[in-house]
Amino acid sequence: MAAAQKNTFRTVLRSAVLLAASASCCFSAHAQGATGGRFDLTGPKIDVHVQRGDQSLPIAMVPNLQAGDKLTIHADLPATQSVKLIMVVAFLRGSTNPPPEKWFTRVNTWDKKVSSEGVVVTVPAEAQQALIFLAPETGGDYSTLKSAVTGRPGLFVRAAQDLIEASFEQARIERYLQAIRRVPAGSQADLLDHSHKLAATLNLKPNDDCFKKPADQQMSCLRQTGTQLLLDDGHGQTLASMLTSGDSANLIGAVAGTPMASGSGVYSAYVGTVIDLVRLMNGIHTAQFQYIPAIAFPDDETLNLRLNTPPSFHNPKSVIVVALPAIQSSVAPPLRLQDAAHVSCLLQPSMVLPLEGAPLVFATGFAHDLVLHLNNGATFGGKTDLPLAPDAFEGGLVLTNAPERKPLAVAAPEARDSVENPTGMRASAANKTTAQAPNSAKSTATLQGGAVDSTGDLIVTGTLRGSWGFDNFSGVTVPLQRRIGGGWNAASHSDLIAGRMNQLMLHADGTACTSEVDLDQGGHGLPLQWKQVSGPDIKAPQAVEVQVPLEKAAPGSMHLLVHQYGTPNVEKVAATSYSDATRLATLHIHSGDHFAMLSGSGLNNVKSVRLAGADYKPTEEQPANGKDLRLAGTPTPGKDAKAKLPLTTAGETGIAEAFLADGRTLTVPYTVDAARPSLRLLSTSVKPDGQPGLPLTLGSKDDVPLNAKVTIALRSEFPARFQRSQKVEIALADGSLKTTLSLGEGSLVLQDNRTAIAFLSPAKSFGPSAFGPLQLRALSEDGTVGDWISLGTLVRTPTITAITCTKASTRTVQPLAEDATLPETGCQMTGANLFLVDSIAADSDFTQPIAVPMGFAGEALPVPRPADNRTLYLKLRDDPSVVTTAVAPAAVVPAHHSPATPAQPAAPATSQDSPAGEATH
Repeated sequence: MAAAQKNTFRTVLRSAVLLAASASCCFSAHAQGATGGRFDLTGPKIDVHVQRGDQSLPIAMVPNLQAGDKLTIHADLPATQSVKLIMVVAFLRGSTNPPPEKWFTRVNTWDKKVSSEGVVVTVPAEAQQALIFLAPETGGDYSTLKSAVTGRPGLFVRAAQDLIEASFEQARIERYLQAIRRVPAGSQADLLDHSHKLAATLNLKPNDDCFKKPADQQMSCLRQTGTQLLLDDGHGQTLASMLTSGDSANLIGAVAGTPMASGSGVYSAYVGTVIDLVRLMNGIHTAQFQYIPAIAFPDDETLNLRLNTPPSFHNPKSVIVVALPAIQSSVAPPLRLQDAAHVSCLLQPSMVLPLEGAPLVFATGFAHDLVLHLNNGATFGGKTDLPLAPDAFEGGLVLTNAPERKPLAVAAPEARDSVENPTGMRASAANKTTAQAPNSAKSTATLQGGAVDSTGDLIVTGTLRGSWGFDNFSGVTVPLQRRIGGGWNAASHSDLIAGRMNQLMLHADGTACTSEVDLDQGGHGLPLQWKQVSGPDIKAPQAVEVQVPLEKAAPGSMHLLVHQYGTPNVEKVAATSYSDATRLATLHIHSGDHFAMLSGSGLNNVKSVRLAGADYKPTEEQPANGKDLRLAGTPTPGKDAKAKLPLTTAGETGIAEAFLADGRTLTVPYTVDAARPSLRLLSTSVKPDGQPGLPLTLGSKDDVPLNAKVTIALRSEFPARFQRSQKVEIALADGSLKTTLSLGEGSLVLQDNRTAIAFLSPAKSFGPSAFGPLQLRALSEDGTVGDWISLGTLVRTPTITAITCTKASTRTVQPLAEDATLPETGCQMTGANLFLVDSIAADSDFTQPIAVPMGFAGEALPVPRPADNRTLYLKLRDDPSVVTTAVAPAAVVPAHHSPATPAQPAAPATSQDSPAGEATH
């Protein structure tokens, strides 16, 4: 047995367990005599009328008795009653204080005067419980009953409490089962809708597994027993500990193991609230009497009794025990709105206030003369007080034209929608299925009994007022819409995409009176599913969320038709669907950054993002993955005084607005991440590797020879200490080549806790084809990267072994096209990798350069005669913007005048501004 069912079972058995455990006068177990069936035996009827002061009510409207109440009690027995029954009315005053003899009243039901007029008893002061006993006349009947009660009053106090509670619980369950029968056969959506409404109002928990069954089996599943319905008010929880130890626990375990208690179907329309009370009460008997319980179902002045054990007129004869309402102060029903933000529409026929928290309002007739009082002088249809009636089937209190009292009926009441709504269709604010709108405002006015006001506040409040038994009460205050809403529009952040299901938010100054939403399809409307929503993310006080199916629709403009209660007019709302599916996932920005990263799809449609009052726009350089968009932020002075750039609070979250090229505005959540790691470049030194050839002097200190060793000093700005896991990434600006330096590999060495020295050999790290802008950045252990820091331009240098001239030449050297033949200059440069030279000149101004054609792969180049007979000027292909110099070790002379002096080995290229042998940045 499930835990919840056990708790309910324990609650019902409490009285019987205590009675069976107490010992003296009259207890023995007679389980064989108990039928153990459900409470479906019709018992006798007892009429009870209660008078308090100058007011009187039938018993069905009385939740509690008080001292001084006058009870007119009449046993409604058939005229052919053959067995004489005595009726004893007894009052109790607690478990330790036996009642006095005068608190017992004997009634001979066969007495003609009594049978016609009944007996009047007054609730004595200090009384706490009231019981009625019906017993066959026998010798010593009255004295035996009185002795049993006065001898063990606590047992009967428990019996009274449990019988009242069991009656209430059974009334709630039967009301559920009666109401479920009102759902049209085969209507799966209505069955689920009304089951949830009944569960909320009656505080029950239906078996959700029933709704997973085929539609034709769901109804029968809900009507079955066992765990199909569970009371969900926690009543059994407070008593569970009393029944979980000792003999009581053994008793419960034994009963729980029986087929009847385990929910195998014996109890049919019942669910375990009253499982076997009669079986255990069979053990309460004297030599003459055995006690059986009766559950009371009030109907006006009549207590309709139900038994689950046939009464016996042989010894021991059966005594039927009936509990009257508890004698206590009145407690008003704690009704509350199921949704605190829900607004009800007064124009809706049979408007429902969806209330919960007091199931007895819907399962009994205790609440009566209920009205919705409009506050602050507001009226509707010329009235200030609008009559209400409880209807668990509709999920709350229904605005009605029938204010007369309606006590609990034995049979299910007529469905209100079949009378009040001539279309036969239910109109619901939740509108799981589209409802038929009322024909006109006149029909609503007629329902309310007067003309509908067209002026005054759109939203007013109303307070529930009524009577709970004899006492008046004022309950929950609810918001109400009293006129149709205007200003309908589609939310600016709603995104309709062709090819899929969409959710569209519709706003108005009041949406509670929405009855139907259709999609305009060229003269006829396609009903759409919709619901009322409210909350912090909705800018308007109310909104309607509409499901718009566009799986087979083409992009373009469309219109939604909004119908409202109280008017035949239709609001037409324009909307547009788009072909692309720009979807924004998240926006991340690091504390202190001016850059943000937007992730999602279709990001090429994003023009800008508004974040914390600042505009962020896409940068020129973007990630290659196509799933992220890098944005750069700039403050907009005067546009937003609250703009703050950069954001500095790590962990901060919020909502940003993205503006698309097609005119839409979408929202995207943003998160401020911890600051990115930050480094500061202190110095850079370049030491060329030793190689043969003439020395080359690079024309810029920002040029870094490929064949060199680079030493870089770095300082950690954030975090304040250089982390042991910190890495430095060095890469070409185009991202084609990269390497990582770390402490673990020795390519990064700490000088102190904030400064590190990095060592880089570009040729080794990147290979012989590396050239171009070089940069570095910090790389955290979690993959977060810092900003790039420029290291200069990586350049490859040729090896020049000699510069020689064979004869004097006076011919002017003309610039050549790339595919032209090299001129005969009389001088040449020999060496390796000469294709790395872009052009050569005799002067630094390059007045008459010789261009090295593309595809040249030779080892000798014709060059101009050096102006100083030693120095040539080169532009390298990797950085043609600067001039590099090559100096011969001796003067260049013609070969027939003097043999050419072989070139001497010299240090390779260095920067022009650097000391000999080393370049420092």
